[in-house]
Amino acid sequence: MLDVRRIAESLGERGVDPRLRELVPEFDAPFYQAGLCGYSDAAMRIIARRNGCPFCVTEALLDRSILAGGRGFAKADLGELHDNVPGGTEDHPLSGQIMGSEPTEMAAAALKMAEQRLRSDKAYRLLAYAEQGRFDPRAGGNGHAVASGGGERNATPGSKERRGGMWGGQASWEASSRSQGSVPSMPRSFQTIDVNLACPVKKIQARARGGHWLAEPEGAIAILEAVREAVPREMLTTVKMRRSFDDTPEMAENFERIFDAAYSMGYAWVTVHGRTVQQRYIGPSRWDIVRDIVRRHPNRLIFGSGDIWEAGDIFRMVAYTGVHAVSVARGCIGNPWIFRQARDLMAGKPARPPTIAEQRHVLMEHFELALAVNAGARQPQEFTGRTMRKFGIRFAEHHPSGEHVRKRMILVKGIEDWRRVVEEFYGDDRVSG
Repeated sequence: MLDVRRIAESLGERGVDPRLRELVPEFDAPFYQAGLCGYSDAAMRIIARRNGCPFCVTEALLDRSILAGGRGFAKADLGELHDNVPGGTEDHPLSGQIMGSEPTEMAAAALKMAEQRLRSDKAYRLLAYAEQGRFDPRAGGNGHAVASGGGERNATPGSKERRGGMWGGQASWEASSRSQGSVPSMPRSFQTIDVNLACPVKKIQARARGGHWLAEPEGAIAILEAVREAVPREMLTTVKMRRSFDDTPEMAENFERIFDAAYSMGYAWVTVHGRTVQQRYIGPSRWDIVRDIVRRHPNRLIFGSGDIWEAGDIFRMVAYTGVHAVSVARGCIGNPWIFRQARDLMAGKPARPPTIAEQRHVLMEHFELALAVNAGARQPQEFTGRTMRKFGIRFAEHHPSGEHVRKRMILVKGIEDWRRVVEEFYGDDRVSG
């Protein structure tokens, strides 16, 4: 049986892999918060950081939504966080995760994220659709392309169709940038652009996004190549993958091909989730397969994901698989203390549960941050009350009267309901607003 405390203390003494600190100096512990659809907004990320998380990922953003502008770009609180969120400057280092189906759209959206909107939304759309089709303003401004031919999806890496125009690498993008009048200097709000080739949700797969691409390696490689060529050379790019699309030998070979291609293009690391796409979230995460991947590629930075529910699981995965960092996903929803507990273990201290006072403080702090994030909503207080109940239900798991708290959180519809639950179960502190 693995001795979690000894493993954690050893990691605390030697630190993370030096290559990781060289890439992201703030990445000082072997864990981070994953991108979580519908959860990992700025408020959740900042709460995680205040409890010891060194690095966070946005939820997966659709390329077409980013290109459309408006809410599509703001969904992960990109660029203007410091203006409306107390502590917004804390949300660093941050990885922007992107997902899509067409290489040119992914490339233009990734560039927009890297540049933090230095040019107009229209300029990015022109970049996206200049080669594969034309942007149709009649499509409601949603960034959809009207194809002017067979498209790029079936083009193979290195083919003639992909060498010219948009596929000419950084030089072509710089030339396109000059033609659109872009600003030459680019801020660095993101440490990485993370390409999602992992999402198992059926509607995502049906639209040829996320985990779908593990069944089509040509398309996956085209997307990875387009994104890597689009963003500035000095900006890190990373990938999130599942271990395979399914358990067939053919799909395992597809994984290896995409995995190898990513590193050969210069992607800094790949996060490997231990389930297949077809498994979705059912059944165990196969740490043994993640371990085998790490053993076959000892010189690569590889991160692991899947079945991390408590602080000790982080160190079990590191010790068993050999990954260099662990992605904490569903296990940190309503449990930001998992990061503090992991740091305590690394310091040779016990991983103590949060006190009621600590729970109250985080509940109130999280609500305040969420209220600031939602300042642009039609009724921000009521909207925040409704959206926060999914967190409250998970926070309830740490309360001695957890089932009672959970039932009350389910009924929360607005700020007054939230206040009453906090006052009744966590003390007298008020949530302002």
